[in-house]
Amino acid sequence: MDQLLIGRKDKADFPDFGLTNIDVKIDSGAYSCSIDCRSVKMIELNDKQQLEVVFLNDDRPEFTGEKYYFSNFKSKKVKSSSGHSQVRYFIFGRIVLFGNEYQTYFSLSKRSSMKTPVLIGRKLLNKNFIIDTRKVNLSDNLKAK
Repeated sequence: MDQLLIGRKDKADFPDFGLTNIDVKIDSGAYSCSIDCRSVKMIELNDKQQLEVVFLNDDRPEFTGEKYYFSNFKSKKVKSSSGHSQVRYFIFGRIVLFGNEYQTYFSLSKRSSMKTPVLIGRKLLNKNFIIDTRKVNLSDNLKAK
């Protein structure tokens, strides 16, 4: 597949997480993708360790408060842009941009203080997209047609 042109901001759908038309920020400085979560906690469900996740924060119009459960997840030490290291959980999921579905890992983090609930990092961007920072909403505009 040819690389698609993507701008600095856009909107995407996340079918595995029940989220549509969510603002995303394209960040070639970030390695992985990150998604805002109101809560992330480890629980025991059906005699298995599960991750209970509530996506987005309640100040966002797309917030549903619905709980999602993941048995397939990993944890990893991540260094934030401010230089602080912390252990974060990662889940595998789909993102839809330009009508195409991409699978990638998402870091679960609190991004409530950020303008954009989802960050798209270079692990997904490489080989799939070329970034033009002058542009915005190229995928969303295509969906609107």
